[in-house]
Amino acid sequence: MYDMERMQAFLRGRLSRERFAHTMNVAKECQRLARLHGEDPQKAYFAGMVHDICKEDPKQQQHDWAVQSGMDLCPEEEAAYKVWHGVAGAYFLRTKFGIEDADILNAVRYHTVGRSGMSLLEKIVYLGDMTSEERSYDGVEIMRKTCDDCLELGMLYALRYSLKKQLKRNALIPHFTLEAYNEYTRMFPDNTYHI
Repeated sequence: MYDMERMQAFLRGRLSRERFAHTMNVAKECQRLARLHGEDPQKAYFAGMVHDICKEDPKQQQHDWAVQSGMDLCPEEEAAYKVWHGVAGAYFLRTKFGIEDADILNAVRYHTVGRSGMSLLEKIVYLGDMTSEERSYDGVEIMRKTCDDCLELGMLYALRYSLKKQLKRNALIPHFTLEAYNEYTRMFPDNTYHI
């Protein structure tokens, strides 16, 4: 169902060495999390492998594809080029590779901003990107352990970490991110741990 070798060869030719290494690390982490939490490991590996497929495309191309995608690009996302590659990537996979699996497309589309009501695969790709082998930020080991134990609590920690970074940069925050944060905060109202 997933032509891993063909996609890996395509990505190797499309991405820088560093980005390709990150991509493969995310794929492995997504596969590992899938095995722990009951998702299809092959599907998770594939989704992790393609999550940054458009990351190094020219900004204008990413923007154009994000707008053309019809995937509800909100104004805050449109103003933040660092998240365009997720929406553009989902569009690219659908139009250039004929991928119609909504779960894979949504996992790629929302891997930077999150959203409320994420599927298991979406959570795995979001968290796999944040906890891949080369990540070394303060708190990453706690994040990895939390994700192993409970993806939902991992999402809360990851969203807190992401929001903290965005607030420091005085960045606009997409409503998708806020809605996801609120969803997981409601799940764990007594959790005061901060990364």
